[in-house]
Amino acid sequence: MTSLTLTRPQKAAAILVAMGKPSASRLLKFFKQEELKALIEGARLLRTIPQGDLERIVAEFEAEFTEGAGLLDSADRMDTILNESLSPEEMSAIMGEKKFEPAPEGPPPIWPDLEKVEPARLGTFLAGEHPQTSAMVLSKLAPQTAANVLLTMEKPIRSQIIKRMVTMANIPDAAARIVENQLRASVLSQKTTRDTSVGQERVASVLNEMAKPELDELMQDLEQAGTPDLAGVKSRLFAFDDLPLLAQKARVLLFDGLSTELVTLALRGAPAELTESVLSAIGARSRRMIEAELGQGSEGIALADIMAARKTIAVATIRLSRQGAFELPSTQTAAEAA
Repeated sequence: MTSLTLTRPQKAAAILVAMGKPSASRLLKFFKQEELKALIEGARLLRTIPQGDLERIVAEFEAEFTEGAGLLDSADRMDTILNESLSPEEMSAIMGEKKFEPAPEGPPPIWPDLEKVEPARLGTFLAGEHPQTSAMVLSKLAPQTAANVLLTMEKPIRSQIIKRMVTMANIPDAAARIVENQLRASVLSQKTTRDTSVGQERVASVLNEMAKPELDELMQDLEQAGTPDLAGVKSRLFAFDDLPLLAQKARVLLFDGLSTELVTLALRGAPAELTESVLSAIGARSRRMIEAELGQGSEGIALADIMAARKTIAVATIRLSRQGAFELPSTQTAAEAA
């Protein structure tokens, strides 16, 4: 008889198949991995089971089954039950197959690299995109980075982006991937631009250490020599004497974070126009204190100390500009010329 030629796992597999997916699925959770593997291997050796043989198998387990089990393709049915009941990881573990590994999800996230891009450059790119896209990008960046980028944009565009950031819901993965691919191709792939920016930054750091007369002379020599990317270097240069060229709003922001002692020392011996441009950006009380100190003259004050104070203010201005708080005068001039 057929029942006598079947192994115990094959008989169990036949019964599970006859029970149907809902009941079999509930029972499968109580089997050990070794038992499940035996069931699968047994089922794959089965093809069809005559009704009479199936009834004898059922009798051995002393169970009752609904009518109509009939002729069954046991292997296919068992695979269907298992696949719908167990996860891919569980199936792999049971069958001793290669450890389950999720499919690769594509390139790694671009956001850490995007945060290294200069705020002004990223802001320029996003200003040309739809506000909803720009809002999505900025929402993925660190808060400080996103703020620096927003400060480089025009107010109307900035307001539209912030409005969308406030109301933005969860972003579908497919949409996020499209935006990431666009950023990867249009922003992060511009290696030449990034490398040039690093070189410009390095040269500007050196030139900013020079006094104004020497710096002006050197820049004239570089222009005559046709030095490439000189405009990028100029956009990173700033000296204390350039303060009158800085926008009033930028000067207010700058001096709000500096001590009156430092400002007083830097203004000793400064031209009247330069002094006024500084004092006009300072509160009335602090201005009176500084003017009183300057009225006592600069006798006994070392010139080196004065120049050091001026250098400190120039460095603070450059730092705020790099953070996206405002643009340096040279950057604004270059933009107007373009």
